[in-house]
Amino acid sequence: MCGITGWVSFDRDLRSASRTLDAMTRTMSCRGPDDRGTWADGPVALGHRRLAVIDLPGGAQPMTLATPRGSLALVYSGETYNFTDLREELAGRGHRFRTQSDTEVVLRGYLEWGTAVAERLGGMYAFAVWDGREDKLVMVRDRMGIKPLYYYPTPDGVLFGSEPKAILANPLARARVALDGLRELFAFVKTPGHAIWDGMYEVEPGSVVTVDRNGLRRHVYWALETRAHPDGREASIARVRELLDDSVRRQLVADVPLCTLLSGGLDSSAMTAIAARRLAASGETVSSFAVDFAGQTENFVADELRPTHDTPYVHDVARASRTDHTDIVLDARVLADLDVRSRVIGARDLPMGLGDMDASLYLLFKAVREHSTVALSGESADEVFGGYRHFFDEEARKADMFPWLVHFARAFGEDRGVLRTELTAAMNLPVYVQDSYATAVGAVQRLDGESDFEFRMRKICHLHLTRLVRLLLDRKDRLSMAVGLEVRVPFCDHRLVEYVYNTPWSLKSFDGREKSLLREATADVLPRSVYDRVKSPYPTTQDPAYALALQGHVKDLLANPFHQVFDLVDRDRAALAAGRDVAEINQTTRQGLERTLDLALWLDLYRPEVSLT
Repeated sequence: MCGITGWVSFDRDLRSASRTLDAMTRTMSCRGPDDRGTWADGPVALGHRRLAVIDLPGGAQPMTLATPRGSLALVYSGETYNFTDLREELAGRGHRFRTQSDTEVVLRGYLEWGTAVAERLGGMYAFAVWDGREDKLVMVRDRMGIKPLYYYPTPDGVLFGSEPKAILANPLARARVALDGLRELFAFVKTPGHAIWDGMYEVEPGSVVTVDRNGLRRHVYWALETRAHPDGREASIARVRELLDDSVRRQLVADVPLCTLLSGGLDSSAMTAIAARRLAASGETVSSFAVDFAGQTENFVADELRPTHDTPYVHDVARASRTDHTDIVLDARVLADLDVRSRVIGARDLPMGLGDMDASLYLLFKAVREHSTVALSGESADEVFGGYRHFFDEEARKADMFPWLVHFARAFGEDRGVLRTELTAAMNLPVYVQDSYATAVGAVQRLDGESDFEFRMRKICHLHLTRLVRLLLDRKDRLSMAVGLEVRVPFCDHRLVEYVYNTPWSLKSFDGREKSLLREATADVLPRSVYDRVKSPYPTTQDPAYALALQGHVKDLLANPFHQVFDLVDRDRAALAAGRDVAEINQTTRQGLERTLDLALWLDLYRPEVSLT
């Protein structure tokens, strides 16, 4: 796993721009703490930071390859899990390899198949190839959007990077967020291609972006397609298990310490148990890690959203699978610490508004990195198998709206209420969200003969797999790579995603519960307690000291009458929230405090130009 960046300028010789390239590359140092490399030739300059996971001595980048018609140069981030198969195929076609790395397989695969190499890759990846034979840059991103990749067109070329900060380090990029970017920031709908920063775009999942002297072109090589599902219940359960076993098997390959992230829910428990069984066959023990909060095990209070505490289930799995388990216990003080929150904002480049859930995930990853370089996660199983409560919520099902927004509004309230009235009116988020929803469902193909109900559930599943999952995968990538931890997601194997997406809802929920297929497919490796457990979302702290610390930080902001955050946040509403008795702080008030604080930290870190036009 790595960080990549680069610059193409057809009107310049970028060999003289080493200082700027170094600055862009330096922003990716957390993503790649093990090595750095740069390469420039005429109109192109490439930078790379490496987190060494496979072929530690042989995978240095940028990686180049000379051909009779011109050189190829590659910067690559991610893992191609089927690289050994592709290596054998390429060797059979006459290619001779210098390293054991998947990076060289991707480079030689491009030489052999051009952009069609993307269709052959299985894994998580984002890469850019400079093709000196045609003076063009080719940028490719994995099917699900597991690894990020952004670009910023310029008058004579393009800037690109794994994260916006790499692009913003170039003087040609303007750190500006306009009204449309603010809409995207606050809407929680993940518009494909939208990067929030003005003039910047993301390479969309499953697509190729090519830049040459004639301009920029985009090609889609993969998208979710509607197909008939030929299998019955038992065959579907067996196929899900077969695909999941193979995905976990492929993702256990690493030349560095590896572990699993365990929450005690169905997804991470199944993945951990399968990994543990496979490693045990070769005499190895899997390490597992879980997050908890100081005092929460003893003082947990169940509510409608989180009916059970994770830790007892985590320990059941650890015992059953005989993992080497560690609980990472966090307290309210560190979750509210301004330095931690600044690092979270810096990792994500934006104030995404998930508060202590972002902070705790960052701190979990930071603690795990002290022991492992690679971690397997249960991320995305809820989107693939239909695990969220709103999949079963009649109001959310029937609403012509992103179903998670219907559920969030009822469960959490409205944290945007802290924003200034003028900003709220200018954004007009209801219209923005509704337009986004209409565009999203318009892309869903209906199966011939599909009932109205099954088609509605297909649309809901499609929304989760093309919108919500991308938000969560970006969060996972940014917070893990900020501490140099590679997090792999077996449930995002595109073969599994395609198969389950086309499984009718009646099969996905054949017993009336969430994730019926996954539960039955992994029943033999799960403790009974986890098999019976009802879905519980990612945990948050219940310690009142956390809200009290937030109030203190917001009071400090209020003491500065000139802080730019009050161009966005209503000062009086922030003061009201900061002055409440801590016992009266509900979820909405707490989120408003978090939103205020995170916006302020973002403004301090990035000094962006914010425009309401």
